[in-house]
Amino acid sequence: MSAPPAQQTAPAPGPTTEGRPLRVTAAFALGLVLLLVLSAVHLTQGTARLGLGELVRALLPWASENGDRGEAVAVLLASRAPRLAAAVLVGVAVGISGAVLQSVARNPLASPDTLAVNAGAWVSVVAVAAAGLSLPFGLRGLVAFIGGLAASALVLLVARGGAAGPTRLILAGQAIALALHALTLVLLMLFAQNTVGLFAWGSGSTVQSGVRQVAMATPVAALGILAVMLLAHRLDVLGLGDDSARVLGVGVRRTRVIAVVLAVLLAATAVTVAGPIGFVGLCAPVIARLVARWVPGLGNHLVLLPFSGLVGALVVIGADVVLRLTIPADKGIAVPTGILTSLAGAIILVWLARRLRDGGPAATPTRGASGTVRSRGWVAGVGAVLVVAAVGAFVAALLLGDRLVLLGDVLNWARGASGREVTFVLDQRWPRVLAALLGGAALALAGTIVQAVCRNPLAEPSLLGVTPGAGVGAVTIGLLVPGIGIWPVMAVATIAALGTFALVYWLAAGRGLSSDRIVLVGIGMSTGALAVTTLVVIIVSPWNTNLALTWLAGSTYGRSVGQILPVALCLLVALPLTLIGSRTLDLVALDEDVPRVLGVPLNRARLGYLTLAAVLTAAAACALGALAFVGLVAPHAARALVGSRHSRAVPVAVGLGAVLVTVADTIGRTVIAPTQIAAGLVTAMIGAPYFIWLLWRAHART
Repeated sequence: MSAPPAQQTAPAPGPTTEGRPLRVTAAFALGLVLLLVLSAVHLTQGTARLGLGELVRALLPWASENGDRGEAVAVLLASRAPRLAAAVLVGVAVGISGAVLQSVARNPLASPDTLAVNAGAWVSVVAVAAAGLSLPFGLRGLVAFIGGLAASALVLLVARGGAAGPTRLILAGQAIALALHALTLVLLMLFAQNTVGLFAWGSGSTVQSGVRQVAMATPVAALGILAVMLLAHRLDVLGLGDDSARVLGVGVRRTRVIAVVLAVLLAATAVTVAGPIGFVGLCAPVIARLVARWVPGLGNHLVLLPFSGLVGALVVIGADVVLRLTIPADKGIAVPTGILTSLAGAIILVWLARRLRDGGPAATPTRGASGTVRSRGWVAGVGAVLVVAAVGAFVAALLLGDRLVLLGDVLNWARGASGREVTFVLDQRWPRVLAALLGGAALALAGTIVQAVCRNPLAEPSLLGVTPGAGVGAVTIGLLVPGIGIWPVMAVATIAALGTFALVYWLAAGRGLSSDRIVLVGIGMSTGALAVTTLVVIIVSPWNTNLALTWLAGSTYGRSVGQILPVALCLLVALPLTLIGSRTLDLVALDEDVPRVLGVPLNRARLGYLTLAAVLTAAAACALGALAFVGLVAPHAARALVGSRHSRAVPVAVGLGAVLVTVADTIGRTVIAPTQIAAGLVTAMIGAPYFIWLLWRAHART
């Protein structure tokens, strides 16, 4: 009786196996045809009105009717052909790089962006430019390679090579990328003359002046691709698991190291040519692997890697074509291609996050953040020390800055008896100090709520898209309507923050609201929001990048009493509400079942608290800009000091947030005075290492 089934099933693999080369060839042929069509369209786009026929006649002298083809040839050779060549080179290099990183990490979310390769390469290039060094192309590429390799090595080390789950990998990459981004913004702001044009370049642009850079980068990329192809069989075996790979004679560690180095080399080459074009290395391999489900044989790395490169070229050229179709030619030339690819990558990241089911250590509930029960005396002592620290930070912030003010001067100023110069300095300084104090408190309160509701001690408003969403609204209205009052800005920022949060909540709740999913969806939304903010700045006010830099960095510069009022009112309402509902927040932070058993309307409570966090974030954004990591560090430190009960943790977190931002702002105004460093850059450089330490400690516990 077993013979017939065997006879029926045996022929099935035969046709499939025989048809594999044909299907794979068809997939490549279709991709190449689409690439040729997009390339033809790409060559016709630009500020000069030249159609495809004119360009063809320019290349074929016998096809020209009157021989007047000089202008067309100049446009083609000086601008359009180099831009197309750069798009192809970058797409192929980054597409293959992303496919290698995903295979090494065995994680579909791995890419040069999520592993901070692009961020490391970008900060390295900017640092060289800030130092006033003009390096040749080869040395600049080497600098980008070293920076990208160091950043990716740190991410993989913290995330255990991706084995700890996608959430740990993305959080580690996001933290390190944010820290490097903060450092990059510091360099851009401090050395504006030496780094002109690198802000837009940081989003990735395929615009080229001639073919020199592409011609120099092509041999490096070709050698890197050839070396990667030689590893294709080892990557296939590595996909079977470490133990199986070792049994089959593959050196797992050596293969991973070589593969990562080659992937970083390809990504760094692309960054050197066109800047860090975002998320092509995520989109291209994901699309290639989706196609491989329908095309048997395409999943083999010997075929998958070049196909990922082909898809990468399609993504970059397609983004370029869409960009120039939707934006006028005179403005489109200044808009980086990477903005559109980042938007596409954000969509892919959200889509992948909705499909993933991760229960790794990144999802540890907040109640596990501190298992120590503190006595009332200890809590009172912590509160007293915190009050003293807040007062001391406030006074020090008034005294220190580009001009040192004595305490007696402050007392005379408070009585209205100070001199003209002291009065001028303190009149400008005290709104900034108050903005830092109240804005830090609001962000800490919002972070405490977000971590409790998401049951994730590694979540915070900026990682959930709320802060970048508020930034889109505030920057857009500020640029479109210059001089508008703070209340309209607050209203638009709040609507944008709530809208972003609502979208994150809806997308994350599609298959059950888990803490991992809401964090990953939030990171995808944050990426998209930051890309939109950059797009708005470049289109509306391309020469006013300092406004965007100041906002994205998080600064108290030029703050007035009117800008402080919204965050003060929000705190006045939100803090008592949170303290009154602290017991409910404790239950929400436990799990899904206990609150329902005790009669807590879980979904309504979660929605209400997160809405409150969104409003607080929008208010803080109006006072400080897009400040990161305060909502992560302050709540976590508070739980470590006084335990996880929110009746105790909330006021301590609020105090810590206020002190942290005030001290960061004071440091930024004092260290290199009269030049200033934005407070958000200081908090990012403090918070990112702390965040990485939290991830590493979670790694040590598992």
